Amino acid sequence: MKLFWTSLASLLGVLVFCQTLLRVVFPPELRVASLHFLNQALNCFSSYLDYIINKTNEIRNKNRGRLLYIHSRGHPWESEPFKHPSTFDTLAMDPERKRDIMEDLRYFAAGQALYQRAGRAWNRVYLLYGQPGTGKSSMIAAMANFLGYDIYQLELPHVQTNSELRKLLMNTSSKSIVVVITGTDCSVSLSNRSEAPYATAPRSYYDPGAPEATRGSDEGNNNMVTPSGLFNFTHGLWSCRGSERIFVLTTNHIEKLDPAFLERRRINMRIHMSYCSYPALKILLRNYLGSEAEDLSEVVSSELREAVEKAKMTPADISEVLRNKERAASKLLEVLKERAERNYKCELNTVEEEEKEEQEKRALESPKEGSDCGDASCKVEEDDEEKKAI
Repeated sequence: MKLFWTSLASLLGVLVFCQTLLRVVFPPELRVASLHFLNQALNCFSSYLDYIINKTNEIRNKNRGRLLYIHSRGHPWESEPFKHPSTFDTLAMDPERKRDIMEDLRYFAAGQALYQRAGRAWNRVYLLYGQPGTGKSSMIAAMANFLGYDIYQLELPHVQTNSELRKLLMNTSSKSIVVVITGTDCSVSLSNRSEAPYATAPRSYYDPGAPEATRGSDEGNNNMVTPSGLFNFTHGLWSCRGSERIFVLTTNHIEKLDPAFLERRRINMRIHMSYCSYPALKILLRNYLGSEAEDLSEVVSSELREAVEKAKMTPADISEVLRNKERAASKLLEVLKERAERNYKCELNTVEEEEKEEQEKRALESPKEGSDCGDASCKVEEDDEEKKAI
């Protein structure tokens, strides 16, 4: 802000100096040309002033810190300081995948001219899915810290109608991330998307197979939350309300999500938060052990690489093991081997159960086949006895 007022004072000083110069030095016949020159100079200063204002706003937003906005049923947004320490450097994820996401975010933040030229709203939609503990919340925090955006946490169970959803989204600011929580605990009902004028039976977006109402449309339905009520703010008519806004949908079970949330025209990028891989494990070791992680022997590193792929543990579970730095590597290796052995036994039990089911099916089918064969053999024996009697 100090830089802004300094630039403004300098501009005013230049204007006063030019006005005095015109009156004293230049004759009347040259004043028109001088005013034309001054006008062009003012246009240049105006562009420079806009640049200074934008830079000032960026510095102010960066210095004030991030904000986390939350809401409760029937109440507007309430803000709290957001000081989550997660960054892309500390995020336990495959480095190549992280680079792709960072590049996509960087391209979006610098794409105002491209979006305007293409006639598209300056929004982007991500879908984060994976088991609990795989790092979805840490990913969102890293995105906010990377871009310097505020976060709005939108919980659909606390929203009753499309009208309420519209009011909440209209009150979100630019340069923000709207996190839409769509986990299995979200039991909000969404109406069907048929084409008739009014609906009679709502359907849950976690029950794609639920019976659809014979008549109804979610475009004008304000009695419940519908998929189009949300996506009207991402790609529909309401998307022009604000700009430079990111929507992040999160779910633990993507297979239970309504197909409307999975359409490619609505989701710009899908991010699967998987179990901890060896590249992600190296990041966790560096976060918790520091320089000690680089001193691990090749034998231990090889065993960790082999065990972590079989263990199928989340980064959150591994982080709990690494909290105690004393013998952390050996303890982690022990835990990974135990989990890998448990998974192997579970897979064997599953295979054995499937084989038993197959054997039971064959056993149930075999008596019928045996009885058929018995009847046929009896007929053959009767025919032989009749021939002998003749």
